[in-house]
Amino acid sequence: MREPAFWWQPGGGALLGPLGSIYGMAAALRMGSKGRSAGVPVICLGNFTVGGAGKTPAALEVGRLLLAAHERVFFLSRGYGGRRAGPLRVDPAKHSAAAVGDEPLLLARLAPTIVARNRTAGAEAARRDGATVIVMDDGFQNPALTKDLAIVLVDGRRGIGNGRVFPAGPLRAPLETQMRQAHAVIVVGPPDHATIVVERARRLNLAIYHARLVPDAATVSALKERKVLAYAGIGDPEKFFATLSESGIAVAERASFPDHHRYGKTDVRALIARADADNLMLLTTEKDLVRLSGKRHLAGLAARSHALPVRLVIDEAEAFRAMILKVLSRRVAQSLTAR
Repeated sequence: MREPAFWWQPGGGALLGPLGSIYGMAAALRMGSKGRSAGVPVICLGNFTVGGAGKTPAALEVGRLLLAAHERVFFLSRGYGGRRAGPLRVDPAKHSAAAVGDEPLLLARLAPTIVARNRTAGAEAARRDGATVIVMDDGFQNPALTKDLAIVLVDGRRGIGNGRVFPAGPLRAPLETQMRQAHAVIVVGPPDHATIVVERARRLNLAIYHARLVPDAATVSALKERKVLAYAGIGDPEKFFATLSESGIAVAERASFPDHHRYGKTDVRALIARADADNLMLLTTEKDLVRLSGKRHLAGLAARSHALPVRLVIDEAEAFRAMILKVLSRRVAQSLTAR
């Protein structure tokens, strides 16, 4: 779905406020439920709001840290946008985004990835396959599993919008409820509109980190001589376009689509025609590009499109790494106690 503009306007969504309050009460009650232990540490990456703030790049960064520590990392995802309920181990050579969702295909390039709408069943499958630690991409508001470490990302450029709960605003649950379930906050990008979140995080003694989405230098260098038509169907396409502009890539045209957009024949024809008309390179996100795989009518667009890989770089890298590894040391301590 496309986000309503009033979500990001001060005072917007007042007429839907009562519905937001009802939804918020239900969400808060659900988040207060006691979860089950996965038997191995669970590190969750989530958002306070609907839409993207960098969860998947953050999950990948956590995965890299854990792999460097010689852990058997498994990613766990609901597989939003995919038709398979799971538990299912993702095979990028066999599965399409239509089957398992786009994020799991990206995660599976780094480490084994389980798709499961039932998070408890997904965690059990990961543990049976040898996981020593599970990294959840999303699922912060889902109480099914106990989270040993819950890290919530906020887009510093947009913050929490009008501060209201869905459908009146972008919050998935009341902010205070969510923050009391979190252990750490990562502000992605300039923190201009994340002041409220940072102040409350400090009052709750949550760890606060600052991060940037940094595009691949080699790709940027190769693209600087080309004019591009940039298109994206993610939570916040403007973030992608801003990254391109900040990298010095000449964006001649842009096209925005809803999050997890399934491109149709009309989209393909329109994008290719616009690119041909002005001799533009088609450039998109890694998520969008994997979503183009596995469908015959998308093959032409996929062949013509290039992706810009990005990586989440955390300013307080050593402190962040120490926090992640502390979860593992806690597991060792629990194991010794159990003996």
